[in-house]
Amino acid sequence: MSRVSHRLGRLPGSATLAINNRARDMRAEGRDVISFGAGEPDFPTPEHIVAAARRAADDPVNHHYSANLGLLPLREGIVDYTKTHSGVDVDLSQIMVTNGAKQAIFQTFAALLDPGDEVLLPAPHWVTYPAGIELAGGVPVSLPTRAEDGFKVSVADLDKHLTPNTKLLVFVSPSNPTGAVYTAAEARAIGEWAGERDIWVLADEIYQRLVYGSDDVAPSVAGVTPGLEKIVLINGVAKSFAMTGWRVGWMIGPADVVAAAARYQSHATGNVNNVAQVAALEAIGGPQDTVVAMREAFDKRRQTMLSILAEAPGVDCVEPAGAFYVFPSVGGILNETYPSSEVLAEGLLEEAGVAVVPGASFGATGFIRLSYALSDADLERGVSRMVSMFERL
Repeated sequence: MSRVSHRLGRLPGSATLAINNRARDMRAEGRDVISFGAGEPDFPTPEHIVAAARRAADDPVNHHYSANLGLLPLREGIVDYTKTHSGVDVDLSQIMVTNGAKQAIFQTFAALLDPGDEVLLPAPHWVTYPAGIELAGGVPVSLPTRAEDGFKVSVADLDKHLTPNTKLLVFVSPSNPTGAVYTAAEARAIGEWAGERDIWVLADEIYQRLVYGSDDVAPSVAGVTPGLEKIVLINGVAKSFAMTGWRVGWMIGPADVVAAAARYQSHATGNVNNVAQVAALEAIGGPQDTVVAMREAFDKRRQTMLSILAEAPGVDCVEPAGAFYVFPSVGGILNETYPSSEVLAEGLLEEAGVAVVPGASFGATGFIRLSYALSDADLERGVSRMVSMFERL
């Protein structure tokens, strides 16, 4: 009999965390390593949010268990925040605060999926979606997208993969890892497709405020598709407010689905850290100028990274419209020494001191993901190192 369950024995670890850990270990050994692997802002959490947490830590009311669904003031704040940024009216019974958006995603899969249910998962996709689907007993069905289509899935693509077992579609805009952002018309077409076929939609909106151009927010599939009922919205404070370590996210969906997920959470983790919840309330309800400032800084870095990569031989990169990643194709430089993006990523780390995440981790071979959520100086130095290595191949 196996010591470890088959379910967890076959579960891979997070590729992005593995890259980050390896880069951290190399730095501890005294090596100069620049990491493009992290999916988190390099900025500190804004001071007004930290100050709110300090006050909350001093208040004895926050030293005890609290409501499983989340602190009432935060849930009320999420109602307003969702109306403002997603264009959706929601009720308190539809909201549950979770330990980061990742827990909200896992609990949504647990609430909706039975063994054998299929989940349409456009690729490239975040590394963790398949794990959450499989742990819930579902079957991830990868839908490859193309760079020439901006890494966006179409209704025709969805129809090709639809079966009687299809239960749910994962819709992400802006995307990790490609930075693709769907227009309002594109999002509505997909929302209507799902509604007409009675398919659930999990809409991950964690990067919704990190978009570049004339818009301040990515169109929400729920906001642009009137009457779409079978939908769960995922959001949180991690990315837009530089609060990855605070672990506060939330799910919004039909009351019965949220109630089921709440029962799961009551056994798994109970309530979310109270001090962090108070900080999250200050983030979504307080001054928003830091969100704008960080977005402008990311946009500058995005353009810098794209301009340097444009000089790299054998590299082709679609311009990302949101999030803080670029996802270039490196197929033009693969050779006998570096036959895959996985081997190339290893070479970049060992030879150039640059950490990237290979595309296979996101369901797309021949690509690498680079985060531009790092300092301007490290970004330029790291990408230049990478391009220099490519020029020698």
